[in-house]
Amino acid sequence: MALSGLLRVGEVGLRIFDMDEARRHYGDRIGLIESYEGDDDKLYYKCPDEHDLYSLVLRKADEAGIDYVAFKTLEDADLENYEAALAEFGIEVTYVDAGVYPKSGRRLIFTLPTGHEMHIYAHKEQNGNGMPTRNPGTIPDEGYIRGMRTVRLDHVLLGGPNIETNREIFDKVFGFALSEQIVDHETETPLAIFLSASTKPHDIAFLIQPESNRFHHVSFLLESVNDLYHAADLIGKHEIAVDVAPNRHGVTRGATIYFFDPFGNRNEVFTGGYVHYPDTPTLTWDTTQIGRATFSHDNMPRESFLNVLT
Repeated sequence: MALSGLLRVGEVGLRIFDMDEARRHYGDRIGLIESYEGDDDKLYYKCPDEHDLYSLVLRKADEAGIDYVAFKTLEDADLENYEAALAEFGIEVTYVDAGVYPKSGRRLIFTLPTGHEMHIYAHKEQNGNGMPTRNPGTIPDEGYIRGMRTVRLDHVLLGGPNIETNREIFDKVFGFALSEQIVDHETETPLAIFLSASTKPHDIAFLIQPESNRFHHVSFLLESVNDLYHAADLIGKHEIAVDVAPNRHGVTRGATIYFFDPFGNRNEVFTGGYVHYPDTPTLTWDTTQIGRATFSHDNMPRESFLNVLT
């Protein structure tokens, strides 16, 4: 598949309360790399195998939750095309000049029907993944990969009303596929939708919620289930608050652990999942199988997983 347009979730902005606690959790425990300094109230992180300068921005604030989600697109000229297509849905956009977000090109910014702020940009300074681009080898120098040994920022799950309108926008404007969905077995109302821009099971997902702009989790990819259990050992060692211990999703088929940062924002480490192609049919789960859809090892739905958002 020739990938163009929106490539991936390139950046997520979250709110935290304390910079030192955030450094311990995201830097020391998860093992993200603090890759940029310049704002007194923000921390900038990346995963070890990412080339872009940063993918997670933590802002000191009075409450937890999400500031924005940003997608990287292939070409800067895409921004005007998206502006015109979003206008068909009555969505107004603003442009932010290059450099307003550090080392980043200009951005198109708008609000989704679920109330979430979304950015699109094409350029961000790169500082590599610890290996050269010529004769790179297979692993970086010792000490570069640490903590939970993350590979990259993988996806986000967000909550709000109007998720069906979001689905239409991601389909018609951005060309995403509806890879999976969870529907009410009586009314067929979509309760959760999973959207893919590539061959991943999902790049972004939305969960129906009565309140706008809710944050469920940010997910970091691991290489293997062995790494997942290594992460679980670290979570136990450092007494990190766990939402769901190692399990496997029916939706996406990924192996997973859910846990919380010190401020109540849910994190996930994730590995596996199937390959999604443009001709892969949408997979539909209904609420008669909500346990198996969410956690297939024990088929048990978790109240906290479905209802705790920041």
